[in-house]
Amino acid sequence: MSSSSPLQRPVLFALLPLAALLVACGAKDSAPGAAGGAPSGPPPATVGVVTVANEVVALQTELPGRVSAVRVAQVRARVTGVVLQRLFREGSEVRAGQVLYQIDAAPYRAALDSAQASIAKGQANLAQATAQVERYKPLLEANAISKQEYTTLVTSQKQSEADVATAKAAVQTAQINLNYASVTAPIAGRIGQSLVTEGALVSATEATQLAVIQQTGTVYVNFTQSTTDVLRLRKAIATKQLRSAGDGSVPVRVVLEDGSELPRAGKLLFTDLTVDATSGQITLRAEVPNPDGLLLPGQYVRVRLSQAELPSGILLPQQAVTRTGQGDTVLVIGADSKPMPRPVKVGNAQGNQWVILDGLKPGEQVIVDGFQKMMVPGAPVKGVPWKAGAPAASAPAAPAPAPTAPAAAASASK
Repeated sequence: MSSSSPLQRPVLFALLPLAALLVACGAKDSAPGAAGGAPSGPPPATVGVVTVANEVVALQTELPGRVSAVRVAQVRARVTGVVLQRLFREGSEVRAGQVLYQIDAAPYRAALDSAQASIAKGQANLAQATAQVERYKPLLEANAISKQEYTTLVTSQKQSEADVATAKAAVQTAQINLNYASVTAPIAGRIGQSLVTEGALVSATEATQLAVIQQTGTVYVNFTQSTTDVLRLRKAIATKQLRSAGDGSVPVRVVLEDGSELPRAGKLLFTDLTVDATSGQITLRAEVPNPDGLLLPGQYVRVRLSQAELPSGILLPQQAVTRTGQGDTVLVIGADSKPMPRPVKVGNAQGNQWVILDGLKPGEQVIVDGFQKMMVPGAPVKGVPWKAGAPAASAPAAPAPAPTAPAAAASASK
């Protein structure tokens, strides 16, 4: 091969930088993600997960119940008359012995005065009869009068004593009726709507109802359970499978219509248990503190009653469990970061969580949030800790689109 001439060497050296530029451009075009190359896949979807852990779980039963007052007193008329005054505010708290109504007492005051006058008359007759007996007694001993005459005087004295006793009883009766004209509260509590107005005629014969007083600082919640469940509950208490309160009672939680739970727990009462022969149900009663007055007599509520305790139970948010006619399943993140369906056995509800009885192991991650982001079935996902009430896991940022071929050429030309 002949050597190049001196005129060809400058041209060769000038073409070397251009060749290097072309080689670099070719390498850039063949790189992954460049225009004309194979595009890279999207990052894994971010989902909210909870890590399975064992904890002590109380198996609860939720039953419908009805509230009733601890004590109820009906205020009724005990004398006949016209109501002159109502001395309380409807819906307020009243004290025991507080005057509620004033009935016209004029007839009963007059009857009391008449009875007191009868006492005075009877005492005067008694004094006269006693004096005659004492005066005629020496005459009887001297045989100056007959025994029949003296016996008549003694009989008259005893009749006068009986008349005085009758008059005293009439005074007591008149005083009682006069007191009944002022109608008082038999117990302390909250009084409801007045059932009569001023000017109304009330009757002792018909025992006209005037108002109702109820004690609601503590209320009863009555509910029913089958004999089997009650027997299981009592066995759980006897074998200490169920934690009790400090006084040994079983705690009971009350849920209102809006789903909120009362902050103070009640206690279950086992007194006077009777089985309904027609339904086989037992009526149970819970005593619940009600200082805020949230529970009203006659109100329907839900009662959460613990039946037993699982020493190593599992709780999952209800949104993590898919319930169908074929069974209950959850999505578990496997070792390759891919979600896999897992059949589980679901127990009772615990608030907004399900009690999982079988199908999961501690340490496994269950998907709770972000299902809509798993567009490709079986694609890997990225789990982040999920918290109740927190916003949904953020969606991954979309990759920037690859430049088109004309744009790449323009960039290379620059």
